[in-house]
Amino acid sequence: MPLFVFAHFGHHVVGAMLQPLMPMIRTDLEINYTEAGWMMSAFAITNGISQLPAGWLADRFGTRLIILVSVSGVALAGFFIGFTNSYLMLVALLIVTALLGGGYHPAAAVALASSVKDEYRGRSLGVHFVGGSATFWLIPFIVAPIAAAWGWRTPYFVLAVPTMIFGVVLYILIGRYNRKMEAMAAGSQEVKETAESMPARTNWPRLAAFLALTVLGGTLMQSASAYLSLFAVDELGITEASAALLVSIQPGIGAIAAPLGGYLTDRFGSMKVMVTISICAVPLIYLLGLASSVVVLAAIMVGIGLANTARMPTSETYLVGNTPAKRRATMLGIYYFSGTGVSGILTPVLGLLLDRVGFRATFIITAYATAAIVAICLVLLWITRERKQSTPEIYG
Repeated sequence: MPLFVFAHFGHHVVGAMLQPLMPMIRTDLEINYTEAGWMMSAFAITNGISQLPAGWLADRFGTRLIILVSVSGVALAGFFIGFTNSYLMLVALLIVTALLGGGYHPAAAVALASSVKDEYRGRSLGVHFVGGSATFWLIPFIVAPIAAAWGWRTPYFVLAVPTMIFGVVLYILIGRYNRKMEAMAAGSQEVKETAESMPARTNWPRLAAFLALTVLGGTLMQSASAYLSLFAVDELGITEASAALLVSIQPGIGAIAAPLGGYLTDRFGSMKVMVTISICAVPLIYLLGLASSVVVLAAIMVGIGLANTARMPTSETYLVGNTPAKRRATMLGIYYFSGTGVSGILTPVLGLLLDRVGFRATFIITAYATAAIVAICLVLLWITRERKQSTPEIYG
């Protein structure tokens, strides 16, 4: 578990620098909201597309190599971002970074899910997310003073090298751990029973409704959150350096929300937890449009951080528990592809809305769209549940 927590941290180091440094990047490269949205979109869409082949490769060839590329490979690409001198060059390097990092989540989630008992699966996946949340929480505090002193490019040089080294060390340690566990698991009756307990077939109608609920609801929150540093600077009047620190609130809360979401999933079932989170997302996004001070905005960001982070281990637990073992990474690849791909499309759309109608109207429109999506998905889930009442469902 500690290995995967650290791996998750290292995987997100480069990507976590983008949002807190965005006001400085915007000023230096002279880009508008729409261009900023397209830049984040290029990263998100590429990352999403790469999840599909990476998930399949993890099912076919194992997870160890995928994790190495997703940590050290991403750090290497991030190092070259430090040489960026144009908008197009930055976009190109972000695309390369996303291609290299696309396979981490399906590979790591499958490895963890295969290593624990069913009743602890949600908590394990939740603890794993602490590594990723910690990155987005700590990185703003690290990069803000460095960027303020030496410019926004310097943090990419400073953080990329140790991350590359860590990825190589991690690759060696995971190999040793895997060999040890394979020897211990040989002939284990518990391992055999766990494999036999997995579903033999996938309930596609219900799974599709669940995916729509978690992906569409979650990505609307993420897309709105992507502009909060710019909102704080342009609407609330805080400094660019302070905005870089402000965006650490949501991932900081994630360090609590992910294990809590995993625990609640183990306790009450992933479907109930997901429905609750999706309903809570609507007022949280709506309130962003009413925020009139940094204190109010920070409070709303705490709520969004709780909802959005708890959603992730809940989703992974449901998908792993309702998918045959040999297709787990592929299914998680589809999940992450859908989430990042939809986010990549929605983010520039929201940027276009921001340029046209402003922050507050955009947040309110997004809240109404989220409410409509949640309502439709809940109806589909209810209909599917009625048709499948005689079929037992794992983690339902």
